[in-house]
Amino acid sequence: MLKSIILLAGIAMPVLSKSQSTADTVKLNLQQVIEIAKANSTAAVQAATIRETQYWEYKTFKSNYNPQLSLDGVLPQFSKTNIPVMQPNGAVEFKSVMNDNSQLNLGITQNIGLTGGQIFVGSNMLRFRDFDRRETRFNGNPLIVGFNQPLFAFNPFAWDKKIEPLRFDASQRKYVQDVEIIARDASEYFFNLLIAQINSDIAARNLVNHETLFKIGETKVTLGRLSKDELLRLKLGVLNAKKAVGQANVNAETAILELKSFIGLSSANPIKLILPEKLVAFDVAEEVALREARNNRQQTVEFQRSLLEADKDIAKAKGENGLKANLFGTFGLTNAAADMPGIYRSAKDQQVIKLGFQIPIMDWGRSASRIKTAQANKKLVEASVKQAQIDFDQEIYTQVRQLKMIKEQMGTNAEADKTAAERFEIARKRYLLADLSITDLNIALQEKDQARRDYIQSLKSFWNAYFGLRVLTLYDFANNKRITN
Repeated sequence: MLKSIILLAGIAMPVLSKSQSTADTVKLNLQQVIEIAKANSTAAVQAATIRETQYWEYKTFKSNYNPQLSLDGVLPQFSKTNIPVMQPNGAVEFKSVMNDNSQLNLGITQNIGLTGGQIFVGSNMLRFRDFDRRETRFNGNPLIVGFNQPLFAFNPFAWDKKIEPLRFDASQRKYVQDVEIIARDASEYFFNLLIAQINSDIAARNLVNHETLFKIGETKVTLGRLSKDELLRLKLGVLNAKKAVGQANVNAETAILELKSFIGLSSANPIKLILPEKLVAFDVAEEVALREARNNRQQTVEFQRSLLEADKDIAKAKGENGLKANLFGTFGLTNAAADMPGIYRSAKDQQVIKLGFQIPIMDWGRSASRIKTAQANKKLVEASVKQAQIDFDQEIYTQVRQLKMIKEQMGTNAEADKTAAERFEIARKRYLLADLSITDLNIALQEKDQARRDYIQSLKSFWNAYFGLRVLTLYDFANNKRITN
């Protein structure tokens, strides 16, 4: 059976034996359905793809703090044109020129996260060829070391170094949460089909019971022990039971298609679900659930990131206003020669230092408005985060209490299911002995069916609440460990 399940899920290679028919009914329990959904569903593929995308986005961010080696140039840059040439007497004559300029630049750059500046090391070479005069000259910088440092400016590198790791951490937690949501949703589809199949079974058994009672009723009529009205009521019960069977079968077919679609099961084999009556044994304290939720869930990291991004916007508004300055400098060697090796012989020192600045004189309050806007937005973010944290905690408390209440009701519903089934058997036997009316028998039947449905619904509520708690806390209370994927 396990091989059949794996084959249907498309997650392994074993094949069915020749003795197995493609029409065999595959029996699945709740855990098997969940594992198939985690491996095969569209939701699982989407979650994995999103996680991979965010991983590479984080790798891109990390690369900003690593040295970048680049080579660029122009090979060749041919030009044939006329250019104006000023003569000694002030006149302008146009001279024909034809030349080729080729250039190569090799450099390493390194961003400095602490200061927001950049240092670089490079080398370049320029080749100039004059076709008219048949001359070739070379110029270049064998070595250049330089820096470019903004002063009093907003430093995006420093802020990204705080924010991006939180974004990546949140993406990893979100993937774990998405997988648990798949389990919770698979449980929902599982029980939708299970309830539909149980309703179909109930309808089929009820039809057999009604047909049996109708046949007995026909015999009683011939013996004069049953009125025509009673027989018609029994016949109507058979007709209603047939309609119930038809509707229950349609509902079951719809539910099985929905389950297969969600978990990614393409096989045409019929599925029969196994009732998950063995519950997970664990105790949940509200304080533990809240602690684990705060430690594990994506929202906790998102709260921190939202507040940091609000601070970043304020720093950016302040850094882009007021005094702006930039310090630039290079130190290295330069030379010109008639051939390429000559550039590297007896090269001369070269230094460049430049300090640029910009001071706004009057901006009609634009700078102050930007800062105030950012500060007001931070207040809004703080209020939103505070409310979200309250809702977050309340959701955990509600889920824990709901799970405890459902567990307490489980015993009652199980006992009611057993009692109602026994009562119906007694009522059926009494009716056959003419010791009970058809009305009382139908009441006993309805109570039996309702008790059965209530019990199955309570099972569904328990498992949905259990998987919902795992989603909210990302913690496995049955094994007392954090959920990781």
